[in-house]
Amino acid sequence: MNAIDALVQLCPPPDDPPRAIDWDAVENVLGMRLPADYKRLAAAYGPGTFADFIGICHPHGYTEYSNLTGRMPGIVREYLQQDYDQGKGPVPCHPGHLFSMGFTHNGEKLFWITDPLDAPDTWRIAVNEGRGFRWFTFDGTLTEFLVSVLSGETAVPQFPDGLLEEPVGFAPSVPGPWVSVDVRTRPPVNLQSVREWGRAQGYDVPFRGRVPAEVREAYDRAHSR
Repeated sequence: MNAIDALVQLCPPPDDPPRAIDWDAVENVLGMRLPADYKRLAAAYGPGTFADFIGICHPHGYTEYSNLTGRMPGIVREYLQQDYDQGKGPVPCHPGHLFSMGFTHNGEKLFWITDPLDAPDTWRIAVNEGRGFRWFTFDGTLTEFLVSVLSGETAVPQFPDGLLEEPVGFAPSVPGPWVSVDVRTRPPVNLQSVREWGRAQGYDVPFRGRVPAEVREAYDRAHSR
């Protein structure tokens, strides 16, 4: 069974097929070819979140954080380059080879290690720490990474212990107003504050484990104004 079929079994995609993607236009904007597995993933699922925790950037992403062709990857690379130049923390490779294409609701970011640039189907995956300098690398494609993590085969040290306490699934993103945020100065989010805010707003928020995606997205919208 290939990785996309395994992911579909773990996390069924939406019943309504996502809007078609003009991959030639996307790759022209990015100035690079994209992995074939990512194209199948994005075409099958559309914008959204896996396990109420892992978001994958998408050409039709609804926010500045989730849009693959928006400013986010460039901004992330910029502050990684600053850390790299100042020797602030270890980076698995030169920042020029790191392309931010995902995120978590704890503030971690997922990257393609785009080396070699002209062989996208060989790119590995890297995850950084939202509030520190730890990195984790995975020798496989993005889809293989999702299958391995969501099946429990791979434990990413930066991810919460309770990630798989509830059945995993895929939640499509809900279109909303585009909010421009400077991610370089955005402070880390305290999940306990998100939980308390969510409960105060009437959301059913667990006291531990994952914070539901709808709560985190509502929190972000409320605090980005």
